[in-house]
Amino acid sequence: MTDTFQERPWWHPDKHADRRPFLLARGRIKAALRGWFEDRGFVEIETSALQLSPGNEAHLHAFSTEWRTEGGDASRLYLHTSPEFACKKLLAAGERRIFTFAPVYRNRERGTLHHPEFTMLEWYRAGEPYEILMRDCAELLALAAAAAETDLLTFRDEPVDPSASLERLTVAEAFRRHARIDLLATLSTPEPDRDGLAEQALAVGVRVASDDTWSDIFSRVIVDCIEPRIGRGQATILMEYPTVEAALARPSPNDPRVAERFELYACGVELANAFGELTDPVEQRRRFEAEMTEKQRVYGERYPIDEDFLAALAAMPPASGIALGFDRLVMLATGARTIEQVLWTPVAVS
Repeated sequence: MTDTFQERPWWHPDKHADRRPFLLARGRIKAALRGWFEDRGFVEIETSALQLSPGNEAHLHAFSTEWRTEGGDASRLYLHTSPEFACKKLLAAGERRIFTFAPVYRNRERGTLHHPEFTMLEWYRAGEPYEILMRDCAELLALAAAAAETDLLTFRDEPVDPSASLERLTVAEAFRRHARIDLLATLSTPEPDRDGLAEQALAVGVRVASDDTWSDIFSRVIVDCIEPRIGRGQATILMEYPTVEAALARPSPNDPRVAERFELYACGVELANAFGELTDPVEQRRRFEAEMTEKQRVYGERYPIDEDFLAALAAMPPASGIALGFDRLVMLATGARTIEQVLWTPVAVS
């Protein structure tokens, strides 16, 4: 299929015929994954897409709408960027193992791997360490490939063997190996050492602007030096992110400079983001406020904080949770080249 989405609508019979094998495989993969969770005692849940807050990450952008009472009074609601807040409220309510295939919505996103509306597979384990989620990821990769009747996950001719063991690599190790940067040295003060990271980044050819923050430089090193080199041949768990880059994760008990957060990469594609969940509402509020201050600085807007979520967090048990881009997983299992090949009804554009 060589044409773009704009050249022919998705409902054109010829275009639908091209996409249909991917869509049928999508259904098989979803059924296989659903069975995997049910066999392990997970309960499938559904969350409301309309929320008081869409999430409080600085660089995620939401769709907003108005809710009106019968009397005509208006208040703002948002389409969630993730079902995370609602899922954690269910953990506070007493659920122990839950999963959901949730439609989620993100503004300012459209491209080969991005779509304004997509499906997030999230699952949570109360009272279980986050390392178990790494095992889950390995099993689900293999299961998705089997359901798609393939031996390899692929994207842009980059293959990954889903039966191979997952590489585990800390973020600090990745910075040393692929960028020759000592990341931990820049985390040794109460505030990250922006100038120390900038100096090291410039020395290896990473662009640094005068107004870049530590986080800006960190993200650029990840994109320029790390992501192109991981998840090749075998899937990679990139783990132990700096705590300042893990707003919803608890600090590592071994080193508070880093957090219980990992991301899963395969075929050069980021597939999942996992946390040992932070359950301290005071610390969570502080992090949310810092994220919204950064959002205001960069984009001139901020989202409200969900006070109900913070109240639930105080009652939530220790837990681990993960969000996996289901459409991207289907892409890798089917060899699709764009996300719109694996969406039944892509969002129309004018």
